Amino acid sequence: MKGTSARNGYVDLLRAAAIVLVVVGHWLITALERKPDGSLAAPELMVTVPWTQWLTLLFQIMPVFFLAGGYAAAGSWGAWHAEGGTAAGWIRGRALRLLLPTGAYVVPALGGLLTAAAFGADPSLLAMIGWALAMQFWFLPVYLTISALTPWLYAAHRRWGLRLAAATAVAAVGVDLMVLGADGDRAGQLGRLNYLLVWAVAYQLGFAWKDGGPTTRPWFGAVLALGGAAGYAALVGLGPFPVSLVLVSGEEVSNTDPPSVAMLAWLLAQCGLCLLLAPFAERALRSARRMRLVGSLGRVSMTLYLWHMVPVLAAGAVFYLTDLAPEPEVGSGAWWAWRPAWILVLAALFCLLLVALRPVDGLLIRLARRARPGAELNGVWRSLCLVAGLADAVWALTQWAVQGLAREGSPDWPTVLAFAVGAALVVSAATRWAAAERPEAEVRQAG
Repeated sequence: MKGTSARNGYVDLLRAAAIVLVVVGHWLITALERKPDGSLAAPELMVTVPWTQWLTLLFQIMPVFFLAGGYAAAGSWGAWHAEGGTAAGWIRGRALRLLLPTGAYVVPALGGLLTAAAFGADPSLLAMIGWALAMQFWFLPVYLTISALTPWLYAAHRRWGLRLAAATAVAAVGVDLMVLGADGDRAGQLGRLNYLLVWAVAYQLGFAWKDGGPTTRPWFGAVLALGGAAGYAALVGLGPFPVSLVLVSGEEVSNTDPPSVAMLAWLLAQCGLCLLLAPFAERALRSARRMRLVGSLGRVSMTLYLWHMVPVLAAGAVFYLTDLAPEPEVGSGAWWAWRPAWILVLAALFCLLLVALRPVDGLLIRLARRARPGAELNGVWRSLCLVAGLADAVWALTQWAVQGLAREGSPDWPTVLAFAVGAALVVSAATRWAAAERPEAEVRQAG
């Protein structure tokens, strides 16, 4: 089959483990409490209990996902291109793997928010829920954009090797220095570059890992891990950067909004550790049983990532609005003692949700087949259709990541329309002008 390559179980494990750790991390730090007026509030744990910011060193694991994503993309694009496939066809197939599940999540989420608004729910509560439902969306436009650039990034990597990743890292450092020296809107505009540059470093290290060479040597992983960790420690200890590797309210400097040089240093440390452990993990995963388990996690990873805050909202409504849940002071010993029970409840609710979503997963598989994710996109108009669709989808996902699904308590309909149009353009790119390109006799026969 075109575009397939031998799977690496360790890479699949890294992607699945990254998603699971993100889910558990979000569940762990989510704090709910009932206000005197009976409504729910979500105090920010890392502001209320500052030491918890150190937990982000473990749970900010997305560098590992980008590393594994680069490895997988190098193999997939390399095999596709070797068999004569076009860049547009490969990019569309990758985009559909993100956009179809995201659409299947957004539609019921927006439907639930509109239903709640129709029954008179407080707009401020709906805005908070809309933010919680989209807090994970920051990753989607970044990964979609970098994936769309893969054919050109990989061509540059084949020419310059690790020098490309090094140059990207240097560019990210330069951007961050300019961000620190700028103010207001200018800093925000400059910082957007690092959403691509910083995460692209891990993605390009994945290319290098796939192609072999220095990245497969133990010394390379050790140097990267120790150097990255030392760099992070120095930047936090001596520089202006905070400990937290996620956004914390009130910070003058953030490590993730935009990604900073400290985030880059920790990214290198995580990638180095993954490379160092690769030979041992690959040997441990030779068991068919373990590979099946990893494969099962991989198949639901997108569902886990998109839907994992829904159980939090359900548990909040069932246990907090009804006063069934104990409410010790956030960050107290009693509060931490209840955390394991809280996570177990969320896991149980999530398992029920996954069972309920099985028909949706089946529908997505059928839609993907009808959309022909492996179809070629020959011709200028189809390529333009794909580019326009990707641009619309990236813009909409970025808007949701910033403002949530219900800014000021109601959906932002231009954003909803942009996503719908973008997804439709990506889907139709392979089929819209198909009849015009078929031989005239074949068109008459089909008609």
